[in-house]
Amino acid sequence: MLPAGRKSELEAIVSTSGHVTVTELAKRFDVSADTIRRDLDALSTEGKVVRTRGGAMSKATTAWPELTVNVRQEVQNEAKETIADLAVGLVSDSSSIIVNAGSTGLAVARRLADLRDLTVATNNVLIPSVIDPACLRELYLLGGRVRIGSQATVGALSLGLSPNGGHISIAADIALISVGAISADRGFSTGDPGEAQMMGSMMERADITALMVDSSKFEKRLFAEVAPLAAADYLITDAPPPAQLADALADAGVQILVPSGDS
Repeated sequence: MLPAGRKSELEAIVSTSGHVTVTELAKRFDVSADTIRRDLDALSTEGKVVRTRGGAMSKATTAWPELTVNVRQEVQNEAKETIADLAVGLVSDSSSIIVNAGSTGLAVARRLADLRDLTVATNNVLIPSVIDPACLRELYLLGGRVRIGSQATVGALSLGLSPNGGHISIAADIALISVGAISADRGFSTGDPGEAQMMGSMMERADITALMVDSSKFEKRLFAEVAPLAAADYLITDAPPPAQLADALADAGVQILVPSGDS
């Protein structure tokens, strides 16, 4: 099969299957894994598929808000790693931070190892297993209903019970919040109302709020609104936003953090 014909069929397979691997595609087309990787890279550059570690996903699948966290970790992986590096640059020793659920939050947690005396609160049930204990003063897992797919808790933003029987409210120096979409007219949004409410509460409890959004989510809207643009102090992303969104962020007083050389 000629390359153009193979690429066309590859696009159709990814669209139909939702998620495919390089190995299975190489067997199907009887070509090398490197050939499939080049084809998928080309389709990704053309905006027809989303490359993942070891394969590709359809754009329709990645837009679905209920992807499990292990699948989300494979999507836009390089962008999330870049965003996590920038986010950790906002954190200093002895800070108290809130990190929400999601694969970007996991990437942030893995990069805190060089810091010390941190107080971390999160609804991400996977963070305790990946964060370096040496960086911690305290680690708090926020309670609530557990969403198995996203490995997150959703509920009141408080810690246990105080001696008088009430819940203890929390406050932090900085909140690092990843969301599913950002648009100039609707602000930050996500797919689940419960998560949206919790994200909004996290933002309200921090002195500084940084929203972590990769560029594939620019000018998109999901079902549940989290907060307007003006609720954020920083937008941390992997590439400069398009002009309309950049202007709206500037009007809202949001500082955009992108990799050096992209600003």
